[in-house]
Amino acid sequence: MFDSMPESIDHKTVFSLLEVSRSIQKTISDRYQSLYWIKAEMNKLNHYSHSGHAYPELVEKKDGKVVAEMRSILWKSDFARINKQFLELLQEPLRDGITILFQAGISYDPLYGFSLRIVDIDPAFVLGELEKEKKESVRRLQEEGVFLLNKQLKLARLPKRLAIISVETSKGLSDFNKIINQNPWGYRLEMTLFPALLQGDKSIPSIIAQLANIAERAELYDAVAIIRGGGGEVGLSSYNNYHLAKAICIFPLPVLTGIGHSTNETVSELVSYKNAITPSELADFLLQRFHDFAIPLDQLITRTIDGARRRYEQEKDALKQISNALNWQSKQPLQRHRLFLEDFHQRLARASAQKIREQHTALQHITQLVQLSDPKRLLQRGFSITRINGKAVQSTKKLQPGDVIETHVLDGHFTSTINDLTHGE
Repeated sequence: MFDSMPESIDHKTVFSLLEVSRSIQKTISDRYQSLYWIKAEMNKLNHYSHSGHAYPELVEKKDGKVVAEMRSILWKSDFARINKQFLELLQEPLRDGITILFQAGISYDPLYGFSLRIVDIDPAFVLGELEKEKKESVRRLQEEGVFLLNKQLKLARLPKRLAIISVETSKGLSDFNKIINQNPWGYRLEMTLFPALLQGDKSIPSIIAQLANIAERAELYDAVAIIRGGGGEVGLSSYNNYHLAKAICIFPLPVLTGIGHSTNETVSELVSYKNAITPSELADFLLQRFHDFAIPLDQLITRTIDGARRRYEQEKDALKQISNALNWQSKQPLQRHRLFLEDFHQRLARASAQKIREQHTALQHITQLVQLSDPKRLLQRGFSITRINGKAVQSTKKLQPGDVIETHVLDGHFTSTINDLTHGE
């Protein structure tokens, strides 16, 4: 097993560390002479741009725990070739946090220890793993009956209070803000940013945590928008995660997504209230909601003004006709007609002003109805909103003793347990 004779100390056979290491090296070299196809998760790529080499950290997980871990080497030439294949097939470079099928040789070095030398990675396998995870997430959500929950919520007619989950430096967020803030109609939205990671395994708990933060103050917002820039299939893999998709399904507010240019929708997009292909398209969707409300209102104002102007012109023409028909030869009749015309003109002015006031009052009533429909006003008047399982309670017939209900008032909310019920007629 050992090439040299061991040293003897106090009648003990002692081997040097180098001797043991070289023995292990020879054994592994003799035993593993071929290349092997291995499946593992690339926890971290560790690519060094100055040398071009990469030293991936490979792990295998079971029930979320690491059960095996190993270092590997990916030399510059192999990395460049494999990375090019990923860009061509997946429109994404080789990166952290993906499960890969790779071909490698097994080696041991006395100084650097045990490692795998990667010579090839199958990009098609990565694509297949993403699709497999997507189908499994969809199946679980459908079996649990939550797949369509968020789509069944009602989006406010004017969703002007937005909670946005994104990265402040995201180009997608920049495009979204530019369209919203520079719209030529002057629509104004109140937007609050909740920063989160948008890519990689760490993005999943990051986005879920921000959804939980928003849910605690859901009464302050009309909807949630998850916004990121474009990317290929690999970059969007975290949005197929079951836990993230379920968090969107059961969220109490409509979730709007604009997370990339991929033509293949992720599970998070499938379960959201509204999915836009790009952040820009999502901004257009929101502005269109304001258009759908503002255009009929503008048309009503225009019709009122045009009607008053037409009435004025009609009465003005009638006055001219009366004036032309007067008998100018008689001074007294002329005086009577002049007085009649002045009185008629005054009555016409009063009637026109009254008509305009009536139309203005009608517009004020419409505005008041819109303002009164704001739930916050009801809360300010002492009313409260009671929910069970995230849904508003409209009748005691759907409640039972022991149910836990959540009551929202102006400055917060509290939970209660029903001990007794009295049904009205």
